[in-house]
Amino acid sequence: MTLQRQIGFWLGSLLVFVLLLVMLRDVLLPFIAALALAYLLDPLADRLERMGMNRLAATIVILVVFLLLFVLVLVLLVPLLGQQLAGLVARLPSDAAKLQAIVLERGAPWIERFGGEKLTQEAQNSLGNLVGEATKWVGGLLQSLWSGGTAIIGVFSLLVLTPVIAFYLLADWDRMVETVDGWLPLDHRDTIRGLLHEMDLAIAGFLRGQALVCLLLGTFYAIGLSLVGVNFGALIGIISGFLSFIPYVGSLTGLVLSVGVAIVQFWPDWTWPVATLGVFLAGQFLEGNIFQPKFVGDSIGVHPVWLMFALLAFGSLFGFVGLLLAVPLAAVIGVLCRFALRQYLASRLYYGSDAAHAAQAKARRDAKP
Repeated sequence: MTLQRQIGFWLGSLLVFVLLLVMLRDVLLPFIAALALAYLLDPLADRLERMGMNRLAATIVILVVFLLLFVLVLVLLVPLLGQQLAGLVARLPSDAAKLQAIVLERGAPWIERFGGEKLTQEAQNSLGNLVGEATKWVGGLLQSLWSGGTAIIGVFSLLVLTPVIAFYLLADWDRMVETVDGWLPLDHRDTIRGLLHEMDLAIAGFLRGQALVCLLLGTFYAIGLSLVGVNFGALIGIISGFLSFIPYVGSLTGLVLSVGVAIVQFWPDWTWPVATLGVFLAGQFLEGNIFQPKFVGDSIGVHPVWLMFALLAFGSLFGFVGLLLAVPLAAVIGVLCRFALRQYLASRLYYGSDAAHAAQAKARRDAKP
């Protein structure tokens, strides 16, 4: 097969994959979640197999333990978070109005000094409109998460179908990998295996490491904000930890929410808002200097800006399914781009003539110790 036909085949396959993803995105959520769960738990199943347990028994033990832990977390956290979520939605308009009044009270003299009374009135109107629209949007978003029929169906499918699908995938994982490996073209099998291994290291390292980082950060923020005494501290902390999957978004969202709530709650005492700020500064120190280097490192090999773009782009195109696929696809694209760059740097297109190519190759060999 010529190079042009190979490129055409893979581009056509990519187009078919994207079209299927678009057409089936409403029903793919439990399958994608189950695939991710089976992928993350496969190393544990392999370890149990090496200890003498057969694959079916290892799969049953892993999923039973996982489901028990999941149910335990739901029983312990859902009542607390549900109560705090209802309280946050109910108090959001009044707290926003009070925060607006505090900001205007402290900032109006400065605005009037430099811009006059007219600018002060315009700032009050603009801030009032901004706070009102933001409050309406946040309240509508929080309510739609629980009132939408699609969301209820999605939650039901995640809780019921995902464990069943994950069981079958985890039980047959090694067999499926062996089957797909047998489909690889013989002429390029070693190259493709190398790329797949690099993708596996990037995806697995990031997903497992970042999931642990999100769990640790969410726990730290929830405990820290609760000890400070911030209203809805556990809810804000868990939201911040969950959103830490997106670089900088989780910490910034939690910081704005918690400091705003603390100012409204403790005003005019600045001690506790400053302590709230200290919780997030400590969390950022732990994330940047301990959690990320230890559990994630440079496993994904993708710049944070590209990762944020992938999350926003795939989330906009495919919804929650796109968010689940964004990080693996970003890692895959990163591996393929690095491979393409290596091929280009070793090609005649980069070196030019054969003589220049040979001279550069000889210079590289001579430079090696």
